[in-house]
Amino acid sequence: MVDAAVLDKLEAGFKKLEASDSKSLLKKYLTRDVFDRLKNLKTPTFGSTLLDVIQSGLENHDSGVGIYAPDAEAYSVFADLFDPIIEDYHGGFKKTDVHPAKDWGDVDSFGNLDPAGEFIISTRVRCGRSMEGYPFNPCLTEAQYKEMEEKVSSTLSGLSGELKGTYYPLTGMTKEVQQKLIDDHFLFKEGDRFLQAANACRFWPSGRGIYHNDNKTFLVWCNEEDHLRLISMQMGGDLGQIYRRLVTAVNEIEKRVPFSHDDRLGFLTFCPTNLGTTVRASVHIKVPKLAANKAKLEEVAARYNLQVRGTRGEHTEAEGGVYDISNKRRMGLTEFQAVKEMNDGIAEIIKIEKEL
Repeated sequence: MVDAAVLDKLEAGFKKLEASDSKSLLKKYLTRDVFDRLKNLKTPTFGSTLLDVIQSGLENHDSGVGIYAPDAEAYSVFADLFDPIIEDYHGGFKKTDVHPAKDWGDVDSFGNLDPAGEFIISTRVRCGRSMEGYPFNPCLTEAQYKEMEEKVSSTLSGLSGELKGTYYPLTGMTKEVQQKLIDDHFLFKEGDRFLQAANACRFWPSGRGIYHNDNKTFLVWCNEEDHLRLISMQMGGDLGQIYRRLVTAVNEIEKRVPFSHDDRLGFLTFCPTNLGTTVRASVHIKVPKLAANKAKLEEVAARYNLQVRGTRGEHTEAEGGVYDISNKRRMGLTEFQAVKEMNDGIAEIIKIEKEL
């Protein structure tokens, strides 16, 4: 049974959310009926409750989504809430749908989106992975964090060629190294309030760290939001080069570390917006003419299922007309198709900018 204190907290949080003008998907889909059906449930292995799932959205009414999965079983135990949110966010991925098998496609079919270097400042493609046999952040013990970091750092030290690099644990990191990594925009910082409210920052900085190759074009984040975030990036618009590097890296790491995968949902992640392919391909792009006509930019983006964010990501403004534009859908399509949506949408945005 879920204990009384948790039920009281749930009830109070639910009433506050109901009375708020929150635009979150949590508020949209957590009806009284769904709430009553789920409030007494727990996941079998880790005993996660509805409160663990929704506490971030209860605390932050300005969340876009507002829910996280404390462990993989939460996706099935609390399916009445996760399924409609997943369908809404991922453009119609229904509870009867099955995510396709992994497919990176023809890695040579992408090229440079901006060979003259007029528009695209930088390009990155990232994916998230969870290690099999471990729950997500809120359920991890400090010993598990350390054990996972050990597995990750030893795996990464085996990478060679272009991917060869150095792992920097957050524990005991010197101020100089820390500042250098922040200046390179590599280091994630503690204290994202959405993650904190979801109980995802416990035992910080134990078991957290960052790896980058010698060229600083390939990065791995260990135990930030997901167990692993693999990132390939560089200045300019050469999507092909960036994509190939990421695919090589994922394939190499996968040989050594088994990842959590679900037959219906694809690769499992802490946040439901990242399920499926987990792939986010993005550019920092300067389109001053389109920026002056934000409605037009949004319209083109919507046509290609793209998400337009400010320069520094979610919840930020565009600085100097620079936008962060990425694919929004991560489910119901393959890795290749997800990146192709971004590729085609950006090509169209550049074409329109030139014509204006």
